[in-house]
Amino acid sequence: MKKAVILYSGGLDSTTCLAMAREQGFDPYALSFAYGQRHSVELELAKQNARNVGAVDHLVVEFDYRKVGGSALTGDIAVPKEGVGSDIPVTYVPARNTIFLSFALGWAESLGAYDIFIGVNALDYSGYPDCRPEYIAAFQTMANLATKAAIEGSGRFTVHTPLIHLTKGEIIRQGLSLGVDYGRTHSCYDPTPDGVACGLCDSCRLRLKGFAEVGVADPVRYVLP
Repeated sequence: MKKAVILYSGGLDSTTCLAMAREQGFDPYALSFAYGQRHSVELELAKQNARNVGAVDHLVVEFDYRKVGGSALTGDIAVPKEGVGSDIPVTYVPARNTIFLSFALGWAESLGAYDIFIGVNALDYSGYPDCRPEYIAAFQTMANLATKAAIEGSGRFTVHTPLIHLTKGEIIRQGLSLGVDYGRTHSCYDPTPDGVACGLCDSCRLRLKGFAEVGVADPVRYVLP
């Protein structure tokens, strides 16, 4: 089986993405980040469940992105609760996916892996610019210009985005067919201190919309019914 690095937050999308990589015949190497995010309960679930959802290994990279600021997920900015709008919301973390993918690329090259999976979505999402297909294509081009492995011809890197054109409901349906336990995932941007999802942030709304589409109850707890 080929090795693949999977960006794995512990959330719904990344967990589904990991399951899909495994189903496609890859040995998944899960990569998570502790970057000072307010929704760290997601990371704790990732640490607990990475191997349970099929990861061969799980690496957690730590850095404090709160020093950069500019996001409600890393600073003292209120998380919006009004629903998904047309503008890029303050929950956007500046350059986050570029940083995450760069770490993934480095680990992949050191592992001798040429496949990276990221659970970005360009349909049911908050409008983040680093979730679009053209961004992923540009990063993949860069990866094959900036690495020893690619330049010397050992292999070429592919960034896989199996969820990018799926609705949230389609993602959940795919995950359920692969045996994903969504009770072991967390998506809320602004959970209570004991990890209960708020039910009102963009991420909660999109998640609940997806479960409603599938006609299945979301197994995680919410502040609101």
